[in-house]
Amino acid sequence: MSARYQLSGTTAVEISAGIESGIRTGALAPGAALPPVRALAADLGVSPATVARAYQELRQRGLLVTAGRHGTRVRPRPPVAARRSALRPPPLPGARDLSRGEPDRRLLPPLGPHLAALAADTGPSVSYSDAGVLPELAEVARARLHADGVPAGELTITGGALDGIERLLGAHLRPGDAVAVEDPGWANLLDLVAALGLRPIGVPVDDEGPMVAGVAAALAAGARALVVTSRAQNPTGSAVSAERAEALRALLAGRRDLLLIEDDHAAELARVPLHPLAGATASWAFLRSVSKPFGPDLRLAVLVGDETTVARVAGRTRVGAGWVSTVLQRLVLALWSDPAVDELVRRAAQSYEQRRGGLLTALAEHGLRAHGRSGINVWLPVPDETSAVTALRDAGWAVAPGALYRIAAAPAVRVTISSLHTDDLTPLAAALAHAANPTPPPGFPT
Repeated sequence: MSARYQLSGTTAVEISAGIESGIRTGALAPGAALPPVRALAADLGVSPATVARAYQELRQRGLLVTAGRHGTRVRPRPPVAARRSALRPPPLPGARDLSRGEPDRRLLPPLGPHLAALAADTGPSVSYSDAGVLPELAEVARARLHADGVPAGELTITGGALDGIERLLGAHLRPGDAVAVEDPGWANLLDLVAALGLRPIGVPVDDEGPMVAGVAAALAAGARALVVTSRAQNPTGSAVSAERAEALRALLAGRRDLLLIEDDHAAELARVPLHPLAGATASWAFLRSVSKPFGPDLRLAVLVGDETTVARVAGRTRVGAGWVSTVLQRLVLALWSDPAVDELVRRAAQSYEQRRGGLLTALAEHGLRAHGRSGINVWLPVPDETSAVTALRDAGWAVAPGALYRIAAAPAVRVTISSLHTDDLTPLAAALAHAANPTPPPGFPT
């Protein structure tokens, strides 16, 4: 904890408010350690139970996390708006940033021509009573999903994949309920689960997706929802194979007590076949967003599922945000309908595959087995994340520590390949090999 920020308060409410204020102002940075319960209680002259209640309330709201022997810390991305000074600092000057998990901007389709065409043909403004899912967008979306074997009867639109997942969890679960999530898995989802007051159960992942035994264990532990990434899993690049999909469908068949959520965020960028689980359970939803192939600023995802689930999401949207902008829907429809855009996305997918495969091959030449079956990330197991990230930083490379994505999985680092050039692969692989197997310091032989 920063020595400049002193916690205060005599009640649990006052203590928790003080901690939240510190997070909001940046005095308590993401990952900052808080004092042990008894130590802070002694400093404030209150009972340990009072401090414990304050910490518990902040954990339930997703601001704090208990890190075992590392104590209680501020979450890496707590759900409270912070000042800009508290945002993640940039990499060291001159370093290559491979930590962000974003697509290559150079490979995104240009939006200008389609926006200009929309501006020239805007028509009358949409009224509150007429807004909603555009029928023509729904028709094209259903056709694209059907082509991939996804049943797409009931359909609605959300403001991106994470918005859809939040609405699905909120419609089916209550604080304290357990959610089975991939481990390692998407950091944003882990943060969202914490912010909703839900309890995550980690499901081990291999190159073919969530492991069947892990899903079975999560179900036995009382999981009420299961979130699966279909392809380009973040951070490992795993993709659900045909064999794994068949085994998972058999395990989940007919369950009426489980909400199944599939996230196909890579969509057109994924160059491995889709093997959906859609319909395996009574309550299910399949999400496909447009941000990865067409641009992060396009906050739109198509959500299909069983009638009740889709109706709950659509109904909650109607009494809240109302609808996803029809201007945005028309833009996405125009992108989907342009053969030139399809070709750009195809080339981007091919480029990512070449860069990802090239890095995996270069690492294999150093005797390292990394993971990255699909998508824009490579997951490299390491003995110690802190030393690995530090060694890479000193070598001029910024990568993401695996701790952001793990619950109980082994240490690793995540490398985003979207901005790499062919000439980068050899030096990067050498730096990663050194970071994963550092030369021991000189000293007495053991």
